[in-house]
Amino acid sequence: MGCSKNLVDSERLLRRLEAKGYTTVHDSDKPQGEWVMVNTCGFIGDAKEESINLILQLADAQRNGEIGNIAVMGCLSERYLAELKEEIPEVAKWYGKFNWNLFIDDLPDRAADSDSAPRVWERDLTTPPYSAYLKISEGCNRFCAFCAIPLITGRHKSRPIEEILDEVRDLTAKGVKEFNVIAQDLSSYGLDLYGDHRLAQLIDAISRIEGVEWIRLHYAYPADFPMDLLDVMRERPNVCKYLDIALQHIADPVLTNMRRHITAAETISLLDEIRRRVPGIRIRTTLMTGFPGEGEKEFEELLEFVRTQRFDRMGAFAYCEEDDTWSARHLEDSIPEEVKQSRLDRLMAVQEEIALQLNEELVGRRLRVLVERHEEGNSIGRSQYDSPEVDPEIIITGVELPIGEFAEVEITEALPFELIGRHVQD
Repeated sequence: MGCSKNLVDSERLLRRLEAKGYTTVHDSDKPQGEWVMVNTCGFIGDAKEESINLILQLADAQRNGEIGNIAVMGCLSERYLAELKEEIPEVAKWYGKFNWNLFIDDLPDRAADSDSAPRVWERDLTTPPYSAYLKISEGCNRFCAFCAIPLITGRHKSRPIEEILDEVRDLTAKGVKEFNVIAQDLSSYGLDLYGDHRLAQLIDAISRIEGVEWIRLHYAYPADFPMDLLDVMRERPNVCKYLDIALQHIADPVLTNMRRHITAAETISLLDEIRRRVPGIRIRTTLMTGFPGEGEKEFEELLEFVRTQRFDRMGAFAYCEEDDTWSARHLEDSIPEEVKQSRLDRLMAVQEEIALQLNEELVGRRLRVLVERHEEGNSIGRSQYDSPEVDPEIIITGVELPIGEFAEVEITEALPFELIGRHVQD
C-alpha cells in the first residue's frame, strides 16, 4: 500500500523471502498461501483507511480458510502499533517501517543454500523490468506543519553514494533503463553523511553508468534547494528534464503557517532560476487548498500563481488534519470541507486548461517514447517528461512496438492529460 518508497521496501522483502526458500506473489488479486504480508501506508486519512480495510478483508479470508497467517509492516504499523495490535488480533506478526527484516528471522529457513544472503540493496522488481524506483534516503528533517512523515520515518538518513551506485550497476546489468530517484526530501541528500549537499554528485555519477537511459527526480524540497543539481540536469543527456518539487502554496501567510521556511518571492525566484538554467525543463508540483490561514485572498493568489507559472504537471489536494502534527496541535482547522473542495475543484480546472494548452504546443514535435504496453492495436508509452502512474501517457496509433524499447514519435493530437502520435522511422 502507499507510495513508491514503500514499494522498494516490499521488493527488498521479496528478495529476502526468495533467498530463504519461499515462493512469493506480489499484489495478488486473490491472496493465498501460508502467509500474507501487508505493507501499509499511514500518511493521510484515506490511505490509513485503505490499509486497515485490506487487513480486515484478509482477516475474513483467514476465517474462511482461504489464507494462513497475516503479517503487517510499514508506515501505519510504525505509527499506530499498540492500537492496531489491540484492535486487530487476527494479525499474527506486526512490524514497523524499519524492522521488517525480523519477519525473515521469524520464518524457518527453507533454502537449500543459506550462505548467499542478499546484499542490503538487492530486491525483486515488481515494476516492469526496464524501470525501477531508486530510493536514496529515508526520513525528513523539515517538519512541515501538516505532515506526519517525520513522525513515522524519523530524521533524514542518506544512503552512501557507493552503495547506491552498486545498486544501479546491478539493475542495469539486469536490463533496467529508467531510474526514478525517490526520497521524502531529495534536496537534503548527503547533508547527514557528508556534511554538505551531494545530490548533484550522485546524479552525475549515476548518469555515467553504462545502460542508464533515463534518470528522473522526485520529491525535491524548495527551501535550501541544491542549485548545482541544475548544471547536471542541463549537461547530462540521460538526466530527464523533469523535476518533481512540492510547493504546497504561494501566499506568504499560508507558507508561514505551513512552516515551509520559504517565501513567495523566494519560491518564484527559484522557479525562474530552474527554468533559466535547465531550458525546456518540465516541472511537476503539488499544491494544497484549505490550509489554516487560507482566506479567499490567499486562494486567489494561489490561482494566479498557477496561471502565471503554467506548471507542466500538477497535483493538488484539500487539507486534512493529521494526528499529532504541528498544525493539529496549534492551528484551528476552521475552513469548511465544502470550501476546501470547491477551491480544489477551481484550482484543478485552471490546471486542466493549462495542461491542454501545453500539450497542444507539442503537436508536430517529436518525442522519444518508452513503450510500456499495447491496447487495441496501439502502443502506449511515456516520454522523459512523464513519471510512471502519475503523469500523462502517449498513445502511438496503429502499431504494436516492442515493450521496454524506445521509439521516435511525432505528436499528432493533444488532450488535457494524454497525447496521441504516430511512430516515425527515419
